Amino acid sequence: MSTQTLTATTNPATTGFASRALVATYALTAYAIGAGALFWVLFAAAGLAPHGLTNLQVGNPVVAIVINIGLIVAFAVQHTVMARSWFKEAAQKIIPQPIERSTYVLAAGIAMGALVYFWQTVPGVTWIVQTPWAVGVLRSLFFIGIAYVLGTSFITNYFELFGLRQAWLFCIGQEYTPVAFKRAWMYRYSRHPMMLGLLVAFWSTPEMSATRFVLATLLSVYIFIGIQFEERSLIQEFGDTYRQYQKQIGMFFTLRKS
Repeated sequence: MSTQTLTATTNPATTGFASRALVATYALTAYAIGAGALFWVLFAAAGLAPHGLTNLQVGNPVVAIVINIGLIVAFAVQHTVMARSWFKEAAQKIIPQPIERSTYVLAAGIAMGALVYFWQTVPGVTWIVQTPWAVGVLRSLFFIGIAYVLGTSFITNYFELFGLRQAWLFCIGQEYTPVAFKRAWMYRYSRHPMMLGLLVAFWSTPEMSATRFVLATLLSVYIFIGIQFEERSLIQEFGDTYRQYQKQIGMFFTLRKS
């Protein structure tokens, strides 16, 4: 795909149909891989989807945990570095703007897919809940967490998040405009409601094997680390507006608004 071809114009009258079709196909493919891998990770963490499918299982618990940490680090590096402004500025010299976010989504999907596929089995069970009502509560919390993540993504603009809006604007010949900072719905009480939903989903399972416990633990650690990087980027982007927001709203929930 030629950068010059895509960045030369966004006017459908002068942008070729082939270029627009290629952008749309790329964005949809990246979305399918990225969204599919995200849900695979979520359901694998709850024991509702297969994980550790590779035949390259080491057998040794210590080595398995070390490899799993390496998989998380590889995912974290991709997910964190590609989201930084300095990387985006460098990437825009190579990757056309309409598919820059889609490229991030595609890379994240590949990294998440590799993480779950190559995840190493750790023997043992951390806990098992057998009481019917408690099982029902935990399963309900899992799906509530998933619904909360999806709801949050639509508040901030789901299509922007997965790179579909950027590609769509290019395909219809409209100039891209950044999404404005929002303090609506759950963002009035939580700075990172999406991360809260993910944490709830990771830990709401009635049967937590040692393998999934390691997965949930390492993903949770990454969430807390990743939030620090994200907040720095948000301060760079929105300045005092976000600093004031930090003072008023808690990271996951706000007990009393100032």
